[in-house]
Amino acid sequence: MDLKKYFHESADIKKQFIETNEELLQKVIEILIHCFENWWKVLIAGNGWSAADAQHWAAEFMGRYKLERRPLAAISLTTDTSNLTAVWNDYGFENVFSRQVEWLATIGDVFIGISTSGNSLNVIKAIEVCKNKWIVTIALLGKWGGKIKDMVDFALVVPSDNTPRIQECHQTIYHTICEEIEITLKNTWM
Repeated sequence: MDLKKYFHESADIKKQFIETNEELLQKVIEILIHCFENWWKVLIAGNGWSAADAQHWAAEFMGRYKLERRPLAAISLTTDTSNLTAVWNDYGFENVFSRQVEWLATIGDVFIGISTSGNSLNVIKAIEVCKNKWIVTIALLGKWGGKIKDMVDFALVVPSDNTPRIQECHQTIYHTICEEIEITLKNTWM
């Protein structure tokens, strides 16, 4: 067994990501700071592990990451099982996020889609609704971005085909975003 291999793979992918995406990541952080400064909200969606990431990320914003501060309006679109199953039953699984975005999102809000393949149909449909509503769209992607890469305003693409390594990098990305937002705005939130 070469257990170190997994750790080195994870670290290498993260290094590759930040070397080519540092400026884009900074821009995404600025967009989210602007959103929260204006008391708008962030809607986050994904499937499977990405659904868990959406919940985790929303909780970091609503609760706290490290610093005591006011809550930040963030909603994971993956958590309301009654809503999800009703929409799934009546409109199909491809619409479980778009129906929520259609009602919940207003100008100033930000939508974040998480998809390791970049091709999740329900995330794509939510992005389409966002475009019609003038909602800023951000995506955390892998596998070279898929269809979503060219649909969103800001695509953070992890350069890998290895799903677990993509997911690990996504977590580092959103933890970095949370920490930088708290550091930047700590004086206005305390």
